[in-house]
Order: sequence, then structure tokens, then C-alpha cells
Amino acid sequence: MSLAITTARPESALLDLPWSTPLEDWPESVLAALPRGISRHVVRFVRLGNRVLAVKEIKSELADREYVMLRNLRRLDVPCVEPFGVVHGRVAVDGTPLDSCLVTRHLQYSLPYRALYSQSLRPDTAVRLMDALALLLVRLHLEGFWWGDVSLSNTLFRRDAGAFAAYLVDAETGELHQHLSDGQRQHDLDIAQVNIAGELMDLEAGGFLEEQADPFEVASSVIERYHSLWEALTGTQRFEAGDRWRVDERIRQLNELGFDVDELSITTDIGGTQIQITPKVVDAGHHSRRLLRLTGLDVGENQARRLLNDLDAYAAATDRQGDDEEIVAHEWLAKVYEPVTRAVPRELTGRLEPAEIFHEVLEHRWYLSERAGHDMPIEEALADYVATVLPGKPIEKSVVGVDTVEMPVIAWED
Repeated sequence: MSLAITTARPESALLDLPWSTPLEDWPESVLAALPRGISRHVVRFVRLGNRVLAVKEIKSELADREYVMLRNLRRLDVPCVEPFGVVHGRVAVDGTPLDSCLVTRHLQYSLPYRALYSQSLRPDTAVRLMDALALLLVRLHLEGFWWGDVSLSNTLFRRDAGAFAAYLVDAETGELHQHLSDGQRQHDLDIAQVNIAGELMDLEAGGFLEEQADPFEVASSVIERYHSLWEALTGTQRFEAGDRWRVDERIRQLNELGFDVDELSITTDIGGTQIQITPKVVDAGHHSRRLLRLTGLDVGENQARRLLNDLDAYAAATDRQGDDEEIVAHEWLAKVYEPVTRAVPRELTGRLEPAEIFHEVLEHRWYLSERAGHDMPIEEALADYVATVLPGKPIEKSVVGVDTVEMPVIAWED
């Protein structure tokens, strides 16, 4: 059987990888040093030119199914890893057939939850991690995606202006429908609660969970957060006809959650004394799309919100609030954002992505100003941040070198 590679992006260098060798035995010369979470399949990170790819050894039909599913999710603009290709027809040197491989692009600056917890997460940071997972599940369900295996292990997390953004990694059990029933959504929530509690108990056994944290309470908090988000995004709101301003208020609230409202269904009762409003179509990424339109910066939703706030502050400080928004945004980009991100020494650029560095510089400026009792110039805040804070950050960009050992199931160490 001949080797068959299906890929959305033609890349001849794929042929240079040792496909005739079982994935767990691939040589260190092709591997990349990145933390890996637990997986039921063998997974390795490999270097391919200037890219880092994740390769998962999996049955042929599952590889094809997940590849197609990930492509469909990407078309829907759902946060997930990018599918790169599928490799079939692998045969060992001795003629033994080998499983197929699904190839995805590594999501730069992302980490599995175990790597984050190994850094001793503060309780409030852990809460933001769970909030990110709840929001991801809401977004998936809004698109009609039933996950079937909701867990922290099947999710990657990226820092997003002090919070986290969650990305789906494993879609092999998922199904895409026009709409999900309440029963399908609840099934996913039941799976999530069991899996998350189990994963946190594993961390607790290894001493990586904060002492006061209860795995079952944390798992339940994810479900509670999911329900509150789902209600905010899809719930029906009733109010008196004289309070029509609440329609605009509802839209602003949804925008604050990071969603656009493409369509509203507004109905009045027979007496015409009340109006009922239901968001019909909600789409995530309100702030990131606005920032992309104004500046060309493609960043996370919370990062976009923070950058837009700074842009608005710049417009107010320079008395440009009445000027064309795109012109002011271009000026802010050239005079504020780019000088900060370009000032980071080359050896420190892999610590955090540029938008996250800019966010942290703004935070650092605020702390320095509070300590000094007056506004601190951003240039001074930047210099102090680069000298005292950034060098201590872990490297979160792709690292090339020898592959790290898979993080163990902590509870089984003994």
C-alpha cells in the first residue's frame, strides 16, 4: 500500500517525516519541545520548516472524520486547532501496517491545562480557566456542535489579556447539527462535569490543586457558568413597551460578552403593553473583529477589548474623538502599539505574544502610576517591564529541540 497524504496546504516536506516508523519511536531530530497533555492516542510535535505540527496516530476512518470535522469548525470560526492533513498507507519497514496520522498545526502560545497548573495557578486564575472552557462550550453549542468528550485534556488554553481563551483540540467524537436539543446539550454538560472533576482529582492527588479547591465544586462551577452564559445569549427578556431602550441595553450587554447580534426577534403581547426580545443569531468575536477592521491586528477577544479601550483613551487624550475612527486607529497603531511591541528584545519575544505583552505593559504602567502617585509615561513603564517582569515569564511560543516527556497521570505516579 502506497503512502497517501491529504492536505489543505501542499507541503512536500511532509514526505521527509519518518512515516514508516511508529510515532512513539520517532527520532528526537524531528521533534519539537512542547508540553503535551494526556491523550488516548500517541501524539508528537514535529518541526516542519518554520512550522510546528502536532501528529496524532489514529485509525484511518477516525483520522478522516476528525480532519473533516475540524475543517468544518474552522469555517464556522469556532476556536479550534487548524487541520493540516491526513496520512494514510503507513507501513513499517518489516511490512507491518501502521495506523494513519492526523496532522494539525500547533497553536502558538497555547498550553494544556496540566502545564498551566504545574505553574501553581492562583485561585482566581483557575476560575478564569474554567470560565474559558464554559464559554468555549457555549460557542460550540450555538453552532450546533455536540462534543461528546468535553474535558480539560481536549482543550488548549491561550492567555487573553489576563484571562484565557479556550480552543478545542480533539473532535473525533463530535457531531455537527443544525441545532442541538436541550438533551444533547445536557449530555455534553454531564460528560464535562464527570471528566473535569476526575482531571482535577488527579491534579489534587499530585499536589497541583490549590488546597481549598474542591474538584466537584470547580466542575459544577463550569456548568453554572455555562448556564448563565447560555441564558444571557439566548434567553427571552420581557419588559414594558415604554422601556424600549432596554433593547439597546441588551445588545450592549451581549457585545460586552464578546458577541454580535445579527438578528433580533421582537414580539408584543395582545394588549401591546409588553415587548419580548430574543436574540436569534449570536456570533462571537465582536471586539476582535472591530479591532481587525480598524487596525489589521488579529488578536484574542479580551486582548481586543483591552486594546480598543486604550485606543479610545488615546482618542480622548489627543482630542480626536470626533475624527474618523479608522484614521485615529492608524495613528494609535503607529504611535502607541507598535513602538511598545517592537521595543521588546529579540531574545524575549517568545515569552508572550505581542498583544499580551502590550496588555501587560498597560497593567504594569497602572501599578507603577499607583505607586508613584501620578501618571507614568508608557516608555518608562515599558523599560521597567522588560527589565523586571518579562524575563521571568515562561516561554509560551513554539520551542524547537528535544520533545518533552508526556506529563503523567499524576495519581498513578506511586
